[in-house]
Amino acid sequence: MTAAHDESLLAQVAALPALPGVYRYFDAQGNVLYVGKAKQLKKRVSSYFQKDHGGTRIGHMVSKIARMETTVVRSEAEALLLENNLIKTLSPRFNILFRDDKSYPYLKLTGNGRAALPAVVTTPEAHHYPRVAYYRGGVEKKHRYFGPFPSAWAVKESIQLIQKVFKLRTCEDTVFANRTRPCLLFQIKRCSGPCVNLISPEDYKADVQHAEQFLNGETQALMREMEQRMMAHADRLEFEQAAEVRNQMTALSRVLHQQSVDTAVDTDADILVVRVQGGRACVNLAMVRGGRHLGDRPYFPVHVQDAQDLLGLEEGEVESEVQRPVEVQVLEAFLAQHYIGVPVPPLLILSVPVDKALITALSAQSGVKISTVTQPREHRRVWLEMAEKNAELQLARLLAEEGSQQARTRALAEALDLAPDDLDQLHIECFDISHTAGENTQASCVVFRQHKMQSSDYRRYNIEGITPGDDYAAMRQVLMRRYGKLAEALRSGEGTARLPDLVLIDGGKGQVSMAKEVFSDLGLDLSRIVGVEKGEGRKVGLEELVFADGREKVYLGKDSAALMLVAQIRDEAHRFAITGMRAARAKVRMGGSKIEEIPGIGPRKRARLLQRFGGVRGVEAASVEDLSGVEGISHELAETIYNALH
Repeated sequence: MTAAHDESLLAQVAALPALPGVYRYFDAQGNVLYVGKAKQLKKRVSSYFQKDHGGTRIGHMVSKIARMETTVVRSEAEALLLENNLIKTLSPRFNILFRDDKSYPYLKLTGNGRAALPAVVTTPEAHHYPRVAYYRGGVEKKHRYFGPFPSAWAVKESIQLIQKVFKLRTCEDTVFANRTRPCLLFQIKRCSGPCVNLISPEDYKADVQHAEQFLNGETQALMREMEQRMMAHADRLEFEQAAEVRNQMTALSRVLHQQSVDTAVDTDADILVVRVQGGRACVNLAMVRGGRHLGDRPYFPVHVQDAQDLLGLEEGEVESEVQRPVEVQVLEAFLAQHYIGVPVPPLLILSVPVDKALITALSAQSGVKISTVTQPREHRRVWLEMAEKNAELQLARLLAEEGSQQARTRALAEALDLAPDDLDQLHIECFDISHTAGENTQASCVVFRQHKMQSSDYRRYNIEGITPGDDYAAMRQVLMRRYGKLAEALRSGEGTARLPDLVLIDGGKGQVSMAKEVFSDLGLDLSRIVGVEKGEGRKVGLEELVFADGREKVYLGKDSAALMLVAQIRDEAHRFAITGMRAARAKVRMGGSKIEEIPGIGPRKRARLLQRFGGVRGVEAASVEDLSGVEGISHELAETIYNALH
């Protein structure tokens, strides 16, 4: 063994048992360098210290090892699971690491479906009419959850389909309890109006059950059941009800056709494709749930090259073993790390074959018998080809954007789970309020699109009719003025009206709550509102993001590219508001246009008036007698000034 390391460390290596286990290397500062697994700990760990690795990545890592920890396990499968749990937890410097700890979104149906229904309904109660909603977080037994989904967009699309076909409510329970007449969603046939007793609990429960069947992929059984229900209504001469079920079947058939749903097999599957180029890797995960293809999501691991060299050293212990391709190493790392705490479907369609021991370990961990396919046919082949194409596009885009403004845009889109059709068109608007001791209140709106600030789209709003210094009222006014007409256009379906993908508010919970009220009143999507709250000590880089839709606060990290973009947009909104406020203040100090336009008032008299009364507002508040007391202002001219300003 090399003498470059402490004798106690080398003695620890020499004393290792020939048993399966997991080892961790630490540097002198206590940072984790590498986590590995071994069939025989002694043989594997000794290989790092028995020769000089020179100036290679391996040599660089080995030279930093100051301490080691090992854990003996019963089998290689246990070692595999423990290894990736530790990688996920410790984020070692030399392991392939997927830094994506965001929980996946789910579609939520409130209640468990077992509540007894009332015989007679006088006042509808929310718990008798389950609500469909977007959800992210830990699941609870008292509600029903469907997913996970690859993105928020996929959940919201599914909710829209359920509204269109089954007309389930999406309103909060507090809104439901206080309705006295149907809302807009009822008018456009996206809700059956349970809040005002326009549907019985039994009929609504049937719609909920049908929505569950649809989400579970039981589409053929659902269509048969709906057809029988329609014929039963017709036999009883209930033609309106029969027509309603027929319309549901038509809408459902259209959805199934558009979604290209395979109703026979593969109700749940994940399609995983890996591509490696230019030292970067992309794993593209596509999800099929309930027979529907829900879209995909790219993942970009770090430390690929470092980990590849170390894995090559480990595999070189067996002379006959050929080093596995880096694609296999990356995909295995993803499988082992990704499915920790995430439900795994029974079928995995993979672009490259992986170690069978890994799949066996995943099956044991999840309690689900998992099968894999690497040479799929028919519709599975189509899914795999789609995922392969998307992986290539995502990796090419990453390489092109690296270190650029586009990288910041992508980082923010990923951090907030935004999913625009085209990243170039990601549209962000940011608002800020500015005033001088409550006077001259102005609101600014700046626009970010196509990876840059769009100064030609900036707008300033003079805020009037509020209590001086009331920033909440100012925010309410500017948001109503900005999005009021847009909300009307969206409701009418006229033109090409489009909400921004993100509305940034420079403020914390208070400002976000005000924005939430405005968007609720206008019927707009609350998930688009994000507040930028000052961090501890109001230090730059410690800002937290506050969400209007109830999500937990998010701290992106001081060096986060996403936070850099948020700060850039927020600072631009603040700069634009400040310059507008200063310009207005300067205009008042110089006299303003009203005084300049009064006949008989030249520069000297205007200056005397402003100096005497402290500005335009002071001149406006002055009486005729007060004005005539200024040098050079006659009583007749004072009356002219007073009448012109009033």
